[in-house]
Amino acid sequence: MSDYVRRVRAKMGNEFLLMPSVTALVFDEQRRVLLVRPSHRDNVWVAPGGAVDPDEQPQDAVVREVWEETGLLVEPTELRGVFGGPEYRVWYANGDEVGYMMAVYECRATGGALKADGDEIGEARYFSAGELRSITLSRWARIIVPEMMAVRGPVLPRVTWRPSTNH
Repeated sequence: MSDYVRRVRAKMGNEFLLMPSVTALVFDEQRRVLLVRPSHRDNVWVAPGGAVDPDEQPQDAVVREVWEETGLLVEPTELRGVFGGPEYRVWYANGDEVGYMMAVYECRATGGALKADGDEIGEARYFSAGELRSITLSRWARIIVPEMMAVRGPVLPRVTWRPSTNH
């Protein structure tokens, strides 16, 4: 948790907080996707990522988050989509409620060595599309990861907004 979020939480407690975030889709040569298992969640896998700090560019945030969680240096190559809504709401063990607005970047590994940080992340490894059926993905990862593996290029989320007729 960043110092910024700590200060906000000190003022507002566990109430819902809308949080800008980034997620990385890092593919290897076999087109397997890198997933991580957070230490606080048994057998639940997600794509690496996290919150965007104040005044931080989202592309810099995705590079920082992948480095911190996995030990890999990456280069964002494409913005694959921006997602939000009830599927991206998370409740943490301490009672914090967060709604993530998630910018998903495809990234290319450029250096480093794959190793879970051992603190926030318990395990990090690559999965093929077929292997995704044998693991438990988080609610939001079930929406994003399989589709992004199957489709090249940006994925446009469904639009459900309707203009109000009360004008």
